[in-house]
Amino acid sequence: MDWRAHPRLAVFAVLAVIAVVLFIFWDWNWFRPMVEARVSAAAGREVRIGHFDVDLSFTPRAVLDDVTIENPSGFGEEEPLGSIERLSVSLRAGPALRGRIVIPEIRLVKPVGNLRSNSEGVRNWDFGTSSSGEGGAMPEIGELIIEEGSVRFADPELQADFTTLIHTEEADGEAMLVATTEGTYNGAPVEARFRGGALLTLRETERPYPVHLQAKNGDTHISLEGTLVNPLEFAGAQLALELEGKSLDHLEPIILIPLVSTPPYRLEGRLDYAEGRIRFNDFSGRVGQSDLSGDFAVDPGEERPQITADLRSKRVLLADLGGFIGAAPGEVSQQPDMSEEQQAEHARSEASPRLLPDEPFEIPDIRAADFDVRYEATRIEGDNMPLDNLVTVLKIENGKVTLEPLNFGVGQGEISSNIMLDAREDPMHVTADIDFRRVDLSRVMDATGVFEGTGTIGGRAVLETRGNSIASMLGSGDGELRLFMAGGDMSALLVDLAGLDIGNSILSLLGLPDRTAIRCMVSDFKLEDGQLLTRALYVDTEKANIVGEGAIDLGEETIDYQITTEPKQPSIGAVAAPINIEGRLKDPAIGPDAEALAARAGTATILGVLLTPLAALLPTIQLGLGEDNECVESVNRMERESEALPRNGTDEPAEN
Repeated sequence: MDWRAHPRLAVFAVLAVIAVVLFIFWDWNWFRPMVEARVSAAAGREVRIGHFDVDLSFTPRAVLDDVTIENPSGFGEEEPLGSIERLSVSLRAGPALRGRIVIPEIRLVKPVGNLRSNSEGVRNWDFGTSSSGEGGAMPEIGELIIEEGSVRFADPELQADFTTLIHTEEADGEAMLVATTEGTYNGAPVEARFRGGALLTLRETERPYPVHLQAKNGDTHISLEGTLVNPLEFAGAQLALELEGKSLDHLEPIILIPLVSTPPYRLEGRLDYAEGRIRFNDFSGRVGQSDLSGDFAVDPGEERPQITADLRSKRVLLADLGGFIGAAPGEVSQQPDMSEEQQAEHARSEASPRLLPDEPFEIPDIRAADFDVRYEATRIEGDNMPLDNLVTVLKIENGKVTLEPLNFGVGQGEISSNIMLDAREDPMHVTADIDFRRVDLSRVMDATGVFEGTGTIGGRAVLETRGNSIASMLGSGDGELRLFMAGGDMSALLVDLAGLDIGNSILSLLGLPDRTAIRCMVSDFKLEDGQLLTRALYVDTEKANIVGEGAIDLGEETIDYQITTEPKQPSIGAVAAPINIEGRLKDPAIGPDAEALAARAGTATILGVLLTPLAALLPTIQLGLGEDNECVESVNRMERESEALPRNGTDEPAEN
């Protein structure tokens, strides 16, 4: 046959031969360099493909074997960012010809990820933001199947190194996601198990996405179960959250919100997301031996998180609030399951010669978030602070803290205060204004477990200072303290010991007599650079007039004080000597001043020294105790007695 006479047949024959040759020798790996280049450009790092193949059909399938994704520059010759033993992607040909990308299945076999940060804090998984500006419809993906996947995460700054095993399980016709994690996070062991819906249903908003999470990091346990209607936006959440651990501040590395140290806790409530805030609503549980309930919300904010909360307690143990003021939370004897660090802090506090808490406030934590928290406790219990209830509003804005108000109920009375701490300065600037109105002394004395007494207390305390702990604040502060008591009685032991009435003191220890009536107590102190100076201290009892003078150094925590007692009736065994109180506040030495015995002043001197400052305090006394009280009558009585005393040629009364 002459092929020149049949050119079309010749062309067909040549094409047929070429087709046979291509069929015999065709290798899709010829396109592998082009695919690697395209994928590497999109990923911003080198991507290598060991083998590339395509199965042609009405639903063609591309298969990539031994895929390796290298790290960006700056990570040396370490393990690559990721690898996949086999990646297969199928495509429906018909819709593709009409411009629709429909991918029935993506299957990953043994995908491995290695997520790390280098010494400069650069993350190897940070792919940046695409700037191509290319649009187009998103592909429709039917199913994502993962077989034997694993991801390792390591970050020295977070003290984290853990591995998550990932795979999908067929359930109800879908590939449900299952993940388990083991390793360390924040320097503590971490383990978690997650089971959720199919990965690709995360984009759907018509049906709830199931979530089941159990996690443990150190002593912190987290349980989260429920559904999300719009998972990618964390919206439409119906999630039950349970939290349990040794201290709330152990949650900080997990939730990235600064919290204070507390005794062991357990809380449960509803977690959702609305109006740009993550909300933990209707939660309830216990912190230490105290109950706690309410609502808690977090707005991530542009500069720092914004936290709002409305918290309530029916019964709160005062020791459980210790972490809020820098003290060790709780008592070791009451909290046998406290963490080792909390027990060590408590032991250090007990062994310290200092009385005032010197644990610094966490200033960086105070500045790390803004807070607007209202807290109300119906009943407060404590070994040494018999408060009935508490109402406060705590606000923190860019490191400035206000407690306005901070109010406590004590019996029929109230302690009202406004506190400000400005952590933008170092040391912190602090102001406090505390008002005492008709505080029931019996509640205060009964709480000591040693003394008993009744009466009503009023007064005011004002403080301005700088410091990063309670000890440093009081040790350098300025202000004043005025306290008054009217009527009632207090343990006879106190008055008898002050007068060294030895015989009566022994009887008092035996409970006979058990009370000594007090008409009035007036105290007025000035705080100057940490020195608490006495302007007036006077106690009018049925047995004696008592006067105090001296100073307390709150910086050094030392006291140099003298109490002088003038018995109103002689007592067998009484030693009429002043009492010196000297030494450290935590363990002062108390004893008689024998040298001052002969020089003791009498009633006239006591009245002359005290009358002027006491009379000036009358308006404040009436404000704190009420218009009609024993203190007002006692001061007026002193004035009458002073006027009746003989004079020594001056305005001062003559000594007895």
